[in-house]
Order: sequence, then structure tokens, then C-alpha cells
Amino acid sequence: MHPMLNIAIRAARKAGDFIARSAENFDNVEAIQKGANDVITNIDTFAEHIIIDVIKKSYSEHGIVSEEAGVIKGKNADYQWIIDPLDGTSNFIKGIPHFSVSIALRVRGRTEVACVYDPIRNELFTSQRGSGAQLNNKRIRVSNPKNLFGTIIATGFPYKAKKHSEDFIKVISALLIDCVDLRCMGSAALDLCYVAAGRVDGLFELSLKSWDIAAGEFIAREAGALCTDFTGGTDYIESGNIISASPKVLKEILAKISKNGTIQRSNKVFKN
Repeated sequence: MHPMLNIAIRAARKAGDFIARSAENFDNVEAIQKGANDVITNIDTFAEHIIIDVIKKSYSEHGIVSEEAGVIKGKNADYQWIIDPLDGTSNFIKGIPHFSVSIALRVRGRTEVACVYDPIRNELFTSQRGSGAQLNNKRIRVSNPKNLFGTIIATGFPYKAKKHSEDFIKVISALLIDCVDLRCMGSAALDLCYVAAGRVDGLFELSLKSWDIAAGEFIAREAGALCTDFTGGTDYIESGNIISASPKVLKEILAKISKNGTIQRSNKVFKN
């Protein structure tokens, strides 16, 4: 196993164990409103400190990009860790047991290792470049249906980009004509890992940040999925708009987005 993946796993498990213990004692949870549609807790912040501490003890010169701490520059600009200490904070606050720790390492702008840890189910999704994707050390692969019929597609409501709600609903309605159902589960990182594991057949979501996407999209790609933005390009980490699925399903999701509303043209709107 890649030594830096070992560090990512160590950090994710340590932070995840802290989060799981905190979920059992909400008396110690403090929620803070960051914005009109954005909440942070003290648990997010503590978990972030745990992850950064583990990384810095082994790789003190590496840079870090994190949801709460922002950009921490390192002496070695070639290495950058992208972390989300608690993806699914709203679920955590409400006691919904679906959230995750997400960590990816980019080397010279290219992701090399990633892990996403679900501390409630004790499920660890991992990947390193060229070695496929694993769930608890067992190989996983994306599903490969011939088309949208019979599929389940994951998504997330654009609560940070509500001006696109009407067009988003148009796309949802178009997808529901063909697919069996859609799932809005509240953790984009886990959604992408569920694509990797074949638990859902695809995902589309908009207005995400790099820390929401970086680890999950890499795991999905290593499991055989394609990932694009809403125009079929590869700028999804920058734009925050992502589709992930097997090639045939992705092509059909992309067509639904293209034919319904204007959110395909939102790629320039949601820069991180």
C-alpha cells in the first residue's frame, strides 16, 4: 500500500472515531450558522484538527486545502492534501447516520491516493492510482447498465445555488421518466463511493466544492466510472458540477441535463 494512503487512512479513522463518539453525545455538539444555508459544528473543527495533525506529523512540508481551515501552504508545493473532516454535517446534526471523512492527496495537480470513511458503518473506501478501488480491502466496481432504465441515480438539492432550483427540478423530472428512482442522501463523498461500489448507478450534483469531490471522484474513476462536468468536460473540481457513472449512463444523464433548463451553462458560476 502507498505510504501516503496509509497516512490518509490513519487520519480518516482517527477523525471518524471522534465523530462517531460525538454522535452518541450531542450535549457536546455546538452548531454555528456560517451562512444562510451553511452550518458548521465544533465537531467539524475538532475533526479537521485531528486530520491536519496526523498529516503534518508525517509530511510537515505538504500543503493542505480544507473546508474549515482553507488553504494551508506548505514548503513543498507539489503535494496538496484536500480534506473534508465531516461531509454531511446537516445529517450529523439531525442524527441521520450518513456522513463521512474525505481525504485526497494531489501530487503536481494529479490525485494519487484517496480515502472516504463512513464511521457509523465502519466502511472505508480507498484507492491509489492504477490499483483500482476497494471497500474494506475488497475490490469494488461501478455498475454497467445499458441505459437509464432500471437505474438508481444519486443527487443533492442545490441548497447553496437555489437560483438553479427550477432547472434542477426539470432535470430530475426528465430522469424519473427512465430511471427507477433518485436518492438524495446528503454526503457527496459517500455518493461518489456508492457509484464506485455499484450501490447507485450514477450521480449528478452541482455547486460542490473541491473537498466534497476530490476523494470520491478519484475512487469512482478507479472503480471504472467516468466523471465529467455538465458540458462533458473535466473541469468538475473547479466548477463544482459533476456527473459520475459508467459511460452509457453518463451519456444519458448528460443528455438530460443538456435538454432541460440552463444548468448546463452553470459551469462558470460555481468556482471554488
